[in-house]
Order: sequence, then structure tokens, then C-alpha cells
Amino acid sequence: MDIANLPRPVGFVLGGGGSLGAVQVGMLQALGEHGVAPDLVAGTSIGSINGAVLALDPKGAANRLSHLWPKIKREDILPGGPLDQARTLRRTKTHLFPNNSLATVITDFLGEATTFDDLELPFAAVTMDVATARPHVVREGRLLPALLASAAIPGVWPPVEHEGHLLYDGGIVANVPLRQAQDIGARSLVVLDCAFAGQLPETPETIAEVLLYTGLVMMRAQAVLEAPLVAAALPVVYLPGPDPRPMSPLDFHHTPELIEASYTAARSFLEHLDITGPGSVVVG
Repeated sequence: MDIANLPRPVGFVLGGGGSLGAVQVGMLQALGEHGVAPDLVAGTSIGSINGAVLALDPKGAANRLSHLWPKIKREDILPGGPLDQARTLRRTKTHLFPNNSLATVITDFLGEATTFDDLELPFAAVTMDVATARPHVVREGRLLPALLASAAIPGVWPPVEHEGHLLYDGGIVANVPLRQAQDIGARSLVVLDCAFAGQLPETPETIAEVLLYTGLVMMRAQAVLEAPLVAAALPVVYLPGPDPRPMSPLDFHHTPELIEASYTAARSFLEHLDITGPGSVVVG
């Protein structure tokens, strides 16, 4: 089976990973060249933001993201220095940064008033419900609060109240939301995981990096265990990432290199891919 002939509906699954989300741009470019398009999208954390752009405009998403991502700087989403963070933590008791700067980045990507109804494809933004500590999928209403919740790393940003639920980053419980894509109708999955096996963050140097580093290590192990279980029922194509190198998931200086390296890796992988049916194709 060629990847362009995967059983439909084809679900694109976009995982979380902070600045490593840039690799999903290169992956989307390679998939587009091979004529592989999604019928539905599920995303977590940064993958939910990229995924929403994909669901809004499947044909133009890779190009739009390739122009937006290089503009992002760390201070755009994590503004202020250590004193500002200390003041915020002292005031809130729960987090280091307000999420208004992150909201501005999301608005640049998608607009402030865009809703799930505006999307061309079905889309699931995966969060974690604080009350149940289980995945909570948001599929209706305004995109901005749903994406803020999906990306709300505990300790870094505040949780988000949405439709009667208090929500944190879905990466805690479903960083690569394979089951959630399956639940909304996918019969085959293409996985764009930016915390791919083999990619090690560099040694964290700030509290925010410590929190994200810890989360990424747990998230990676979770995805490696989950993929074979889902693949027992339907084909799962797990795209490779670029060659691993230590990199902070809060460092946005390497975006162009990540996009190019992931495009090259995914293109080579897709050119030699042969799918026989259910069974996970995991690389890295």
C-alpha cells in the first residue's frame, strides 16, 4: 500500500513539544509533495496550534506555517526576566507567565474570533481536565481558548476555564493523540511527533525549561507505548524527525534548520515507505 492510498478517513496526529513543533512544518511539506492529505486532524499543545492551521486550510497550511514559524521568538511567548517571573509566581501561586503573549501568537496564526465551525476539516484540540486527570477533547466554540488550554503547560502558564472545565496542556495525558484521532473517525493515522524517540532536550537551565524537559521525557515514553496498541487496529505511519541533537524546547533560534531537516527526513522516508496494513511504522 502506498501512503497516498491509506484507508480513509486519514487522521493527521500532531504532538506537542514547544519550539520543536517547527519540525511539523517540514513534515507537512513532504506529505504535500507526496499527495497525502488529511481528512481530520487531532493535536496537542503546539501540535494543536499547527493542527488548527492545517484544519483551517489543508492545502495552504504548510506554506503559511513556513512563514509564521521563523518569526516566533522566545520572548514572544515567555516575556520578561526572572524578576517578572518571580512576581507572577508570587501573585498567582501556580505559574510563571501570563498567557496573553501566547494568545497573541495564536491570534497571529489563526485570528482572534475563528471558531471550530470555520475549519475545513474536523479538528480535535486535546487538553487535560484537572478534575479527572484525563484527556478532554474540545471540538466546538472559539479556537483561541481551546488552543490556550491545550498548550497550558502546568507551572509555565495558567490553566484555562472552558465550558465548565478547568483545563491544562493535553500533553500530560495524550501528547500524541492517536486514540483521540481514532475516536473521531480516523481509519488510518499519520503521526507528526515533534518529541520523537531519540530527540533529547538539552540540560534545562531555567524553571520553565525544567518543567517542559520533565514533561517531554514522560510524553515520549507515553507515545512509544501507545503507538503499537493503536496500530493493532489500523495503519499508523509514524514520520521520523531530523537527526537528534540537544535542544531546548523553548529555544526558537533553530526553526529554519528544524524545518529543513525534518522535510529532508520525511521526504526520504516517504519515498521508500511500504505499508502492508495494520501495524505501526515507527522511526527514530
